Amino acid sequence: MQTLCAVFFVSDILASVLGIPTRPLSWELRELMEIGAALGLMLGLVLGALLLWRTIRERNAAQEKLRRASGAFMDLLEERFAEWGLTPAERDVALFAIKGMSTAEIAQLRSTSEGTVKAQTNAIYRKAGVTGRPQLLSLFIDDLMRDDLIPKAKSAA
Repeated sequence: MQTLCAVFFVSDILASVLGIPTRPLSWELRELMEIGAALGLMLGLVLGALLLWRTIRERNAAQEKLRRASGAFMDLLEERFAEWGLTPAERDVALFAIKGMSTAEIAQLRSTSEGTVKAQTNAIYRKAGVTGRPQLLSLFIDDLMRDDLIPKAKSAA
């Protein structure tokens, strides 16, 4: 709609500036066309503003959901770490491992040897009842996907 209205105004101006002969219209019809085109441009502006407002609202809602999910994941991590009886050092190593860091990277971040990190990861896996990093991560994914953590859709009354 905005494109058609803009084309009308631009073609009218170009025809006048370039001296292109056009079929004369009655002034009443011409005024009605200009009013219609102006209304179309204003309508496009209003609709564009409404769409922008809705998009910003949806983005803010998505950011809030992400913030909540992130908080829920951290709460879940703390709950499981306490349940397994991890030491503070093991908690750090477990968190880094879940984030996908290598043993060498974890050792460098913690200013310790790779052997110490390997021993700590083995203790973590033993306490969690898993055999490796993928299974450790899947425990948290399974917990997050449980039905009681997913909000139920409200039924229409």
